[in-house]
Amino acid sequence: MVDIATRVYNHTWKLDPIIRSLLDSDYYKFSMQQLIRRFHPDVTATFALTNRTRTIRLAEVIDERELREQLDHARDLRFKPKELIWLAGNTFYGRERIFGPDYLAFLKDFRLPEYQLEKRDGQYELTFAGKWAETTMWEVQALAIINELRARATMRSLSKLELDILYANAKAKAWEKIKRLRRLKEEVGTLKISDFGTRRRHGYLWQQWMMEAMADALGPEVFTGTSNMKLAMDLGLEAIGTNAHELPMVYGALAKTDEELLKAPYRVLEDWARIYDQNMRIILPDCFGTAHFLAHAPDWVADWTGARPDSKDPTEGTEELIAWWRAKGRDPAKKLVILSDGMDIDSIEETARRFTGKVRIGYGWGTNLTNDFKGCVPNGDPDALAPISVVCKVVEANGRPAVKLSDNPLKATGPAEEIARYRRVFGTVGMTAHPVLV
Repeated sequence: MVDIATRVYNHTWKLDPIIRSLLDSDYYKFSMQQLIRRFHPDVTATFALTNRTRTIRLAEVIDERELREQLDHARDLRFKPKELIWLAGNTFYGRERIFGPDYLAFLKDFRLPEYQLEKRDGQYELTFAGKWAETTMWEVQALAIINELRARATMRSLSKLELDILYANAKAKAWEKIKRLRRLKEEVGTLKISDFGTRRRHGYLWQQWMMEAMADALGPEVFTGTSNMKLAMDLGLEAIGTNAHELPMVYGALAKTDEELLKAPYRVLEDWARIYDQNMRIILPDCFGTAHFLAHAPDWVADWTGARPDSKDPTEGTEELIAWWRAKGRDPAKKLVILSDGMDIDSIEETARRFTGKVRIGYGWGTNLTNDFKGCVPNGDPDALAPISVVCKVVEANGRPAVKLSDNPLKATGPAEEIARYRRVFGTVGMTAHPVLV
């Protein structure tokens, strides 16, 4: 394994790149990009960075020159021949050649589009405008850059010894989690954990270390893979992913009437099913409210493999899905629920004990797997490296505002007047505010 403390301390080269490859992104960005190019090649979309942890003034923590250097470096990258060969020849979700030749030819010359960067009220306003099929790929890499630059700035004052202690503390925390997962597996019999932590990771090297540790300590029976395509390729892991709110948000923005807006979430699923088979058919029901989505979903949606509840309490969200499948005459025990919103070791234990045997349950473990450094800084502020809630969301498509309502109103995005319109169209049943931590 890499000596991370030494690598962090020895920043002797001009630029220590955060994004080393365009493959250093999540699986779902590739599956969605292929769909976007297939059905909406001419749609334009703008993405924007939002720091929901307003107490952290990122523009005062992260040096603008360093940020621009990292963004510019990412724009200079191209897919390597061996990466394209891996994408073409690897098996994803049990299917060979899931990425078609037209899409792979597009990737051969792909580069990240231009960005716009300004400072306002202690925060960065970072936006990406252009063809949707191009701007979509900035989301994960922009977030990884922001999070790692913040971590680097915080650690810059630490000595080599202090860095050694920092990472020793973080490794000890990780080991305690792994031991609890081992005990949980013995208790419940079946446990499936995958890494969803690229976007808000502490750093690339730490994510790599965590993947190696999880794979070595838990084995493939428990640690099923990673969303990060580069790490999947380099470490021989399964690439894992579903789809994101971005799709219904853009389909909703493109809708010309309220009636078309109501159909937008299901049109996403119709297009998805034209490309991807049952293994990848996981619904994401909460973009405009889970209760409305399930109440109005066509019957065929209940035949999909499973669902990923994303903005409700995980227990509440899973119970809601189980009740819906039962009402539709489907056996919940045969369905897959992927829990991924802010999961930590406590919530994994709680839900595994509650739902094992009632539903097939899996975990996409994100920020609290790849960025849990709270309390690890020696002789310093215990919250200095605590993760923050920063997102990069689509804000408009073809010049029309994009909206996400969410089951948690505090996570709603979009202009106030459009949020009010969407709430009128979809209602607010089942929506409850609770703190957004990561």
